Amino acid sequence: MARTRAGGADPENCLAPEVSSALEAFTGHLLHERGRSGHTVRGYRSDLTDLLRDLPGLGALDLDHLRRRLAATHAAGAGRATMARRTAAARTFCAWAVRTGRLAHDPAVRLGSPGTATALPEVPTVEEAAAVLDAVLSGATEDDPEALRDLLVLELLYGTGIRVAELCGLDLDQVDEAGRTLRVRGKGDRERTVVFGVPAARAVRRWLDRGRPALARPGSPPALLLGVRGGRLDPRVARTIVHRAMQAVPGATDVGPHGLRHAAATHLLEGGADLRYVQELLGHATLSTTQLYTHVTVDRLKVVHDQAHPRA
Repeated sequence: MARTRAGGADPENCLAPEVSSALEAFTGHLLHERGRSGHTVRGYRSDLTDLLRDLPGLGALDLDHLRRRLAATHAAGAGRATMARRTAAARTFCAWAVRTGRLAHDPAVRLGSPGTATALPEVPTVEEAAAVLDAVLSGATEDDPEALRDLLVLELLYGTGIRVAELCGLDLDQVDEAGRTLRVRGKGDRERTVVFGVPAARAVRRWLDRGRPALARPGSPPALLLGVRGGRLDPRVARTIVHRAMQAVPGATDVGPHGLRHAAATHLLEGGADLRYVQELLGHATLSTTQLYTHVTVDRLKVVHDQAHPRA
């Protein structure tokens, strides 16, 4: 998995052979045993390559070394999120190394974490989201397969709150039109069922009737969404679709797929949805993740308080 950066040497070449071998085994563990995505594994590998530099062997890994490497990361200008991520990578790797007998003791147990700020991304309002979808709908003619696909991308991202990778990973047999549900495979290879509304159902039918057949090729995969060459739609293309649609409506908040996911959760909560339902919809393993990811407006809190509290 090692890659050479343009204009420079591969940083993994700076690792001692024993350390490099352990890192290779750890990334294999993440991929094949824990079911982490390739993107997540690359992030772990990059962080650990920096943290494990200058070690003569894995046995030399101790708390002082980890603190020195993290201090160097901080001195280079890394933010709180980067520091927290690298600390988490060190803890996960060291715990695995102890379990597999590569380390006698866990040096990361006493490693402090800077924590992360819980700043919430700006999301479009309900009115802005409706204006964007109406604009895309008005341009989705039957003789324009890309426009039909783009409409479906927007409808499903906002209508279900699924991740862009989950959307692009959908196959045709994971769509139940009659029940208006999707079987989504998310992080950790966990499968969940999400529902979608009538507008998204109409977009699905138009895409399957007129859009997908126009883009499909003899060698096309069974993907729900296809690119212009007949292959599975790339998440990067989906991000471009979302940004382009948001920017086309004057005054609308410019967000990507993650912003639409956040908007879906926020608007559900503002409409009175139970937090545990939103947790299931988003595919969060714990409720605390949903609580950090979503927010309820002050106006909504006031309404709930007025309705529920005896002293309101």
